[in-house]
Amino acid sequence: MQRFSSRTLSLLAKHRYHLSSSSYSDTLFNLNHNKQTHNTAGFGREDVRNSNLPSSQTRTGFGLVCLDKEENIADNRDSDEFAADVEKVYRILRKFHSRVPKLELALQESGVVMRSGLTERVLNRCGDAGNLGYRFFVWASKQPGYRHSYEVYKGMIKVLSKMRQFGAVWALIEEMRKENPQLISPELFVVLMRRFASARMVKKAIEVLDEMPKYGCEPDEYVFGCLLDALCKNGSVKEAASLFEDMRVRFKPNLRHFTSLLYGWCREGRLMEAKFVLVQMREAGFEPDIVVYNNLLSGYALAGKMADAFDLLKQMKSKGCDPNANSYTIMIQALCKLERMEGAMRVFVEMERSNCEADVVTYTTLISGFCRWGKINRGYEILDDMIQRGHMPNQMTYLHIMLAHEKKEELEECMELMEEMIKIGCVPDPSIYNVVIRLACKLGEVKEGVRIWKEMEAKGLSPGVDTFLIMIHGFIGQGCLVEACEYFKEMVLRGLFCAPQYGVLKDLLNSVLRAEKLEMAKDVWGCIVTKGCELNVSAWTIWIHVLFSNGHVKEACSYCLDMMDADVMPQPDTFAKLMWGLRKLYNRQIAAEITEKVRKMAEDRQITFKMYKRRGERDLKEKVKAKTDGRKRRARRRQWGGGHNRAKVL
Repeated sequence: MQRFSSRTLSLLAKHRYHLSSSSYSDTLFNLNHNKQTHNTAGFGREDVRNSNLPSSQTRTGFGLVCLDKEENIADNRDSDEFAADVEKVYRILRKFHSRVPKLELALQESGVVMRSGLTERVLNRCGDAGNLGYRFFVWASKQPGYRHSYEVYKGMIKVLSKMRQFGAVWALIEEMRKENPQLISPELFVVLMRRFASARMVKKAIEVLDEMPKYGCEPDEYVFGCLLDALCKNGSVKEAASLFEDMRVRFKPNLRHFTSLLYGWCREGRLMEAKFVLVQMREAGFEPDIVVYNNLLSGYALAGKMADAFDLLKQMKSKGCDPNANSYTIMIQALCKLERMEGAMRVFVEMERSNCEADVVTYTTLISGFCRWGKINRGYEILDDMIQRGHMPNQMTYLHIMLAHEKKEELEECMELMEEMIKIGCVPDPSIYNVVIRLACKLGEVKEGVRIWKEMEAKGLSPGVDTFLIMIHGFIGQGCLVEACEYFKEMVLRGLFCAPQYGVLKDLLNSVLRAEKLEMAKDVWGCIVTKGCELNVSAWTIWIHVLFSNGHVKEACSYCLDMMDADVMPQPDTFAKLMWGLRKLYNRQIAAEITEKVRKMAEDRQITFKMYKRRGERDLKEKVKAKTDGRKRRARRRQWGGGHNRAKVL
């Protein structure tokens, strides 16, 4: 498969030569400083460190402009000094992470010397596997002559808060206050705010602001701006706007605050509110800059008001605020989304006529648009042109092409493209590997998926949650339930299992119990319980309902009792379902025991038992009715579809 022209191939060969002869070859990963995040849903984000300096804005994606997105740029200097020790520690952590005494002994006997910089690199190597990183963090803190640095504490807080272990985060900050108070800085609390905001825990995020003075940090306009930014980025713009009004006296509004709110409203498609923020901004003495205009452009584009977006583009030029590469990219992406590829190319041509040079993000947007609508060859032509103009593609550029090949189930092309990436020094990242693994599993090539997984780990990349989910679903699809359970347990042990992954838990348990492997299902559940995962009512409900649906009524009742022993009250429909099952089994003893416990828990929570019971019976009837109606609808569709096909044949 040769997709590139001979001229492009010679440029790539020359580029490979320069890379191999360069003394800075270890920085290949950063060929393009514009690191992007994959967003198939529509508009991405752009970070601006200082909204008053539009020329210094950092492009991380397409579309809306937001402020201060956390960056995690790995420092590659002295990497050779740490590489061997980091890999040795990582292998030990993977092997013994569930057996702490053996883990500590293995680390002690490994010969690894604790020194500054090692812990940060081990945490980076562990990636999303927070449990592995935390085990090493705890062991390192016990080593004589070693003390954690500020960067280590900050990295650990990021890892724990990403796992939503917020109690552990506060305990760690408390430990810092007692042992290293000089290391506590506002940035640590900003990290925590962002994580609370991403988990939609708005009250908790705001509480961080009030807790800061207890630790010797007074929040200022910058910290308040970070809180507003975090809330607006994560769909809580209403709460952010209310907080902004409440805090106007305490924190003097600045351009950053207004820009965050404008971004939030535009992201929600609420253009009237965005325009009101613009009025407030001008009343406060701030004139819109390129960042503000780009946000408004994105708002219009997101709402499908392309005529207004083009008018705003003209208005920007008339007011002396010339559109930049991001402005044109926003327009191009919006048109690509509407499958108006000719219009997108016209904007691209206008961009060049305006002496605004297209960058990697712009080219990637065009490639993404063509690939999205099945025009892969046209995407390769744009890639060809991009390389010839001196813009080297990055991981995101290749990702869009790979997604198009995945849609057409072209595994060979994906593999060849990945090899081409490696040749030009563009190291595949986990999102690239995820596409190839997913396609291999989809085509039934699970062994090939496992091989790619191992290759990924061999290259120093840690599989994240998405990679685990892809592999688990791949094994389930091929009926390899033992392997699916092993990978799921490994995901739990690495600390990657939390509430958003309850869907895969339900799929796995259902598949295992349908295959009549009750003990295997119990082993999976036991792994979750014993490894300290936080189990809420949803997790318990999934397990109990799966057992009940597969005919294991007594086991479901037994786990319901365990659930109540853990002070988690069953949902009303769960209680009603179990009572119905026990009536069929004529088992009054267990029914009485569960009823008594539920009655007591309802009383403690000031809930009327009669209302609880009645609601459960009503919810159960509604679910049964919805299920029956759904079956009838699907049957009618099949019947109509069959009739339509017969008509076409005739």
